[in-house]
Amino acid sequence: MARSPEEEHPQKAFGWAARDNSGTLSPFNFSRRDNGEDDVTIKILYCGVCHSDLHSAKNDWGFTSYPVVPGHEIVGAVTAVGNNVNKFKVDDKVGVGVLVDSCKKCDCCHQGLENYCPQMIFTYNSFSSDGMKTYGGYSDIIVVDQNYVLRIPDNMPLDAGAPLLCAGITVYSPMVYYGMNQPGKHLGVAGLGGLGHVAVKIGKAFGLKVTVISTSPKKESEAIDRLGADSFLVSTDPAKFKAAIGTMDYIIDTIAAVHALAPLLSLLNINGKLVTVGLPEKPLELPIFPLVIGRRLIGGSNVGGIKETQEMLDFCSKHNITADIELIRIDELNEAMERLAKSDVRYRFVIDVGNSLSK
Repeated sequence: MARSPEEEHPQKAFGWAARDNSGTLSPFNFSRRDNGEDDVTIKILYCGVCHSDLHSAKNDWGFTSYPVVPGHEIVGAVTAVGNNVNKFKVDDKVGVGVLVDSCKKCDCCHQGLENYCPQMIFTYNSFSSDGMKTYGGYSDIIVVDQNYVLRIPDNMPLDAGAPLLCAGITVYSPMVYYGMNQPGKHLGVAGLGGLGHVAVKIGKAFGLKVTVISTSPKKESEAIDRLGADSFLVSTDPAKFKAAIGTMDYIIDTIAAVHALAPLLSLLNINGKLVTVGLPEKPLELPIFPLVIGRRLIGGSNVGGIKETQEMLDFCSKHNITADIELIRIDELNEAMERLAKSDVRYRFVIDVGNSLSK
């Protein structure tokens, strides 16, 4: 009798999985491949809860393969290395982000842009070159090719550093690529959630003037006093919004819900750039008129390659940047998902996997 995918690999693993589009997660036994010549086996200690985990668990984007073990903000300790591994050793503190493999042959891979490789393998809800499904960080161990493993800086706390492996690189990469890192320029951060609050911190470290754009007046004190933003703009206040029109050089749009782009574009100066990194479950309407009359640019970005992600971690380490987190046990995960859907978290849930996952 043929073995199921959950039994195919020899190394037993345990985690929490969603089995249907209810998104409810529960204990799940599965398996990982043995540690190969180029592999690193990692005991998972912490894993961030990304909004894309929620979308994947509920199949909001329409391509979830059940059962799915989410989690791609993974931090842990190395427990085994292959004979060819020269980047890591046992007990090193390491991280795994959104991707765990790519073709290594295409132009994107050669440029350090593995995240755009047509054959990129996601950390979960993907299929590896041997046809086996990948499972994420809501689990006890993971086995990853050394070339897709990140070194966690010594001074970075493991729990609060975990979300940087997705949230951090998701905002850092476009800010660097689109030139949104020039000291003295004015950056708007649309949305103050898991991505937005890290964007504020990175923007300030780049020397930018940072304005948070939000629908919630209650977040003003947090944005300015806690996160260090220079100003706060309530998007539902017509007078204040009108006064801010044409004042910003860049906007990074982190909003994961369906929303209008026209108001954000109006805030940009001539040659302004709006870069969207949130992933709403439905298409957004793109107004062309404000792009043309203001010679404005709208773009997107998909996390970053391995080299750039390491660069981001080192940058955040230098500037003492971490995520603001709420640490949870894995048996609190379904409640956390419900709260995440309501944006009831300041600002990222992180699962204490090492101290709470048990069979």
